[in-house]
Amino acid sequence: MSGIYLHIPYCKQACNYCDFHFSTSLRSKEALVEALLAEFDLRRNYLSDKRIQTIYFGGGTPSLLPEKDTFRLLEKIYKLFDVSRDAEITFECNPDDLSVEKLKELKRLEINRLSIGLQSFNEEELRWMNRAHTAEQSEASVKRAQDKGFDNITIDLIYGSKFSSLRSWKATLDKAVALGVPHLSSYNLTIEEKTRLGHDFRHQKEAAIDDEQSAEMFMEMSDRLEKHGFIHYEISNFAKEGFFSIHNSNYWKGEHYLGLGPSAHSFDGVSRQWNLPNNNTYIKQIAEGEGFYQREELTEAERFNEYMLIALRTMWGVDITYLKRTFDGELVKHFLHESQALITNGSMALKGECYVLTEKGKLLADRIASELFV
Repeated sequence: MSGIYLHIPYCKQACNYCDFHFSTSLRSKEALVEALLAEFDLRRNYLSDKRIQTIYFGGGTPSLLPEKDTFRLLEKIYKLFDVSRDAEITFECNPDDLSVEKLKELKRLEINRLSIGLQSFNEEELRWMNRAHTAEQSEASVKRAQDKGFDNITIDLIYGSKFSSLRSWKATLDKAVALGVPHLSSYNLTIEEKTRLGHDFRHQKEAAIDDEQSAEMFMEMSDRLEKHGFIHYEISNFAKEGFFSIHNSNYWKGEHYLGLGPSAHSFDGVSRQWNLPNNNTYIKQIAEGEGFYQREELTEAERFNEYMLIALRTMWGVDITYLKRTFDGELVKHFLHESQALITNGSMALKGECYVLTEKGKLLADRIASELFV
């Protein structure tokens, strides 16, 4: 099973922490939709004959697209690909876009999973982030979506800003649980260099993130959500049984996916490909039929390292059977040797045939993965 990701690179305004590719000018939107449709034709054979299990509209802010454009994109997908009858179709939305009419539109389009970027319930924090919605809209948008029949909803939250304390984070988590959503993604705020927050940090207008406090918030989140029946299936993701993100889970398990739109990435098992992160250049190069992406063939060592980085973030961990079936024996020996020290210090545990991170290890997931790299 494979997935398709569409990057819709437009936002109403720039969030102060975000370093994803986007534009606040919608002047090129119509041309970009045409380019997306053309890219489908250019890359229709990228996934060979594999059935499409997931479709994901990300961004940017896909909820800025009018119904006719979303329909055309979906129509093209169903025309060119073998899409599973029960495919998961996720649509990222901002709370301020989710009017009753917008929700009716998404229902007509047969979108069956909503990803709503709440980020915070704190009014002052939302303004500091430069979000386009209010705290009231955060809650109202979720309840409105539920009223319109959407039961597969995930919300995004961010922790670790200067507005966060352990006490306020507990209240945020309780409010999120009370909304009754079956999935929650929560990310520790990071200071990215090419953002407004990064600029303010360099000019000493903002302080560094308190890593110790963030670690406390992470542990509190893990404990609190698991007590409410959520499964901590990836470092930043929690879900009730039956509501894991299929699209992201397949990505973490190394399944193939096709990414379309400026800055979108694709993976076919042996190579990685990424589109140019510039709207106008992407549109121009698509029209010429070439030069809109870059590609790299992955060595076995690179595929091994990538598997370490991704697998260790999940509840499934590193599957030793998969490792032996997929990689050279020396790489397997390397992993078995290096992992022993991690088991000894309590960062990793062996569950059946899988090596998984402990709660202690999850706090240092990327560092531990890098220690296992070759």
